[in-house]
Amino acid sequence: MSKTILKQNTLLAGRTAGKGRQGTGGENVFKRILKSRRGEGYIDVAIGILCLMLVVALAVSFFPVFTTKQQLDLFAAEIVREAEIAGGTNVSSRISTMRQQTGLNPQIEWDCDYFSGNRIQLNGDISVTLTDTVDIGFFFFGSFPVQIRAKASGKSEVYYK
Repeated sequence: MSKTILKQNTLLAGRTAGKGRQGTGGENVFKRILKSRRGEGYIDVAIGILCLMLVVALAVSFFPVFTTKQQLDLFAAEIVREAEIAGGTNVSSRISTMRQQTGLNPQIEWDCDYFSGNRIQLNGDISVTLTDTVDIGFFFFGSFPVQIRAKASGKSEVYYK
């Protein structure tokens, strides 16, 4: 039994002997390196990280649009609530306060059931539409203006005789 194990070991040693030395001529080494799959994972990871960074950069460039839309919605809701309480659309002080807080300067359009002048009777409809433009830019590829709109509505809470 020990002879068969010894024979197998010498056969295995004979098969592997000299394998490391083959292909030491310049052309064979180059072919072997090109055919080798060693290090392929590093390239895959590098390309994956590059793609991930491009997606993150794109998201960061689009993020200001979403925050501006949220601020515009808040702006509309605040001035409609002020108009409901005041019973009219003369809420310029609240509008200027909101412009300072948000940093936005939207175009404001009112659509109301007026009683007289800027007054709105009890349960009269109040609706406001705010429109603003935001530029989306992706580094050196250019800037694209996007128009965002926010709308809010409510009912007047003031009774006029």
